[in-house]
Amino acid sequence: MLPGQRKPLVTRLYSRRFLILLVFSLYSLVNAFQWIQYSIITSIFTSYYQVTSDKIDWLSVVYMVAYVPLIFPVTWLLDRKGLKVIALLGSGLNCLGAWIKCTSVRPDLFPVTMLAQTVCSVAQVFILGLPSRVASVWFGPKEVSTACATAVLGNQLGTAIGFLLPPVLVPKIDDDTELTGFNISIMFYGTAAVSTLLFILTIVVFKEKPKIPPSQSQAVLQDEPPADYSYRVSIMNLFKNVPFVLLLLSYGIMTGSFYSVSTLLNQMITFHYEGEEVNAGRIGLTLVLAGMVGSIICGLWLDYSKTYKQTTLIVYILSFVGMIIFTFTLDLGNLIVVFVTGGILGFFMTGYLPLGFEFAVEITYPESEGTSSGLLNASAQIFGILFTLAQGKLTTDYSPQAGNIFLCAWMFVGIILTALIRSDLKRHNINAGIAKSELKPVPADSPVEQEQSLVNGTTQSSTAV
Repeated sequence: MLPGQRKPLVTRLYSRRFLILLVFSLYSLVNAFQWIQYSIITSIFTSYYQVTSDKIDWLSVVYMVAYVPLIFPVTWLLDRKGLKVIALLGSGLNCLGAWIKCTSVRPDLFPVTMLAQTVCSVAQVFILGLPSRVASVWFGPKEVSTACATAVLGNQLGTAIGFLLPPVLVPKIDDDTELTGFNISIMFYGTAAVSTLLFILTIVVFKEKPKIPPSQSQAVLQDEPPADYSYRVSIMNLFKNVPFVLLLLSYGIMTGSFYSVSTLLNQMITFHYEGEEVNAGRIGLTLVLAGMVGSIICGLWLDYSKTYKQTTLIVYILSFVGMIIFTFTLDLGNLIVVFVTGGILGFFMTGYLPLGFEFAVEITYPESEGTSSGLLNASAQIFGILFTLAQGKLTTDYSPQAGNIFLCAWMFVGIILTALIRSDLKRHNINAGIAKSELKPVPADSPVEQEQSLVNGTTQSSTAV
C-alpha cells in the first residue's frame, strides 16, 4: 500500500456472473442474427417482396439509423434505472420484433417486415452498450476483459449464424413464391420461439449488481449516491477527454467498415461469383468465426498484459492489411482464396471490437461504462451508415473493388488516430493500488472540489473529476 492509503475494500465474485453473461450473450446473438438475416439473401427477398436491393439494404441500415438518436436516452436510462431494466427492455423488444416478422410473410407486406426490423433495431440500442457494463459490474479485474470479449462474442456469433442459416433455410427457388414464403416463415417462427425463451430467462436470471462488488474500482463507484450523478456532466467530461475522442473516431471507422462489409458481402461475392449465395453466407460465417477467435485471444491478452494501446494499434494495422488483401484477391475467380482472406480480415477486424470497449473504460474511468460504450457504438453506427451507403453506391456504379478501396483509405486514417491516443489506464491503476486517490464523476450540482467519502467504515480520499 502507498503512504496514506487504507486497507483494500472487501470484494467478492459470485458464480451467478457466468449465468448472466451467458443469457446476455444469447439474446445479443439473436438480435445480431435478425440484423443480417435479410442482407445475406438479398436476391431472394427482393424477388419475394418485389422491391429493389437498396430497400433490403435498409433492413440492415435501419439498425444503424435507430441507434444514433436513441443511444443518449438509453444510456441515461441505464445510469438511472440500472442493468436489469435495460436487459429486460433489450430482450423484450427483440422478442416483440421477432413475432411481428411472423405476420409479414406475404409479398405485399414489406412495410410490416420493415416495422418489425425497426423494433429489433431499437432493441439493439439496449444491447450493444452492455458488454463492458456487465463485465465491470460482475467480474473481477483479472477476468473483466475476457468477460467483455465473451459478451461481444455473442453478438458476433449471431452475425455468424445469420450468415450461415438463412441461405440454408431459405434457398433460392425460381418461380415458387408460396414455397419461398413457407421457408421464410420457418426462419421467422424459429427466431421468435428462441427470443421468447431468452426473454423469460432474462427475467429469471438478471440481477442489478452483486451484493459485494467484484473489484476495488467497482467498490468505489458503487459508493457514489445515484442522486449525485450527472449524465450531462458525464457526457461533457467524455468529450473533453482528448484520448477518448480520438478513440471514438477510430473505433467508429473500424466498426463502421465491418458493418458495411457485412451488409454488402452478398452483393460483393455474387458480383464476381454468380449464383453463389450459399457460399457468400459461408464466407461471412468464416469472417465472423475467425473474428470470434480473435476477440477471445485479445480479451485474454488484455487481462494478462494490460497493454491496451499497443494491442489496439497492432490489431488496427493488421485489420488494414487484411482489408487490402481481401480487396485485391476478391476477383481472382477462386472462392477458396476468398474464404482464406475473409478469415484473415475477420480475425483482426472483428477481434478489435472488445478492445475498443475495454480501452475506453480504462481511459474514461470513473465515468459510466454504459456512457462510453454507448458513444462508441453511436460513432460506429454513424460511420456504418455513411460507409454502407457510399460503398454500396461505388459497388453498384463501379465494382466491389472500388468500394473496398474506399474503406481501406478510411481505415488508414483510423490507424493514425489510434497512434495519437495517450494511454492512461485509470481503472487498472485503482485496482492495482497505484493511484493514491479514487476518482469519482462530478456530482450534478457540485463544483470540482476535494471530497471525503466513507467506504465500508474507512475514510477514502477522492478527487472529483
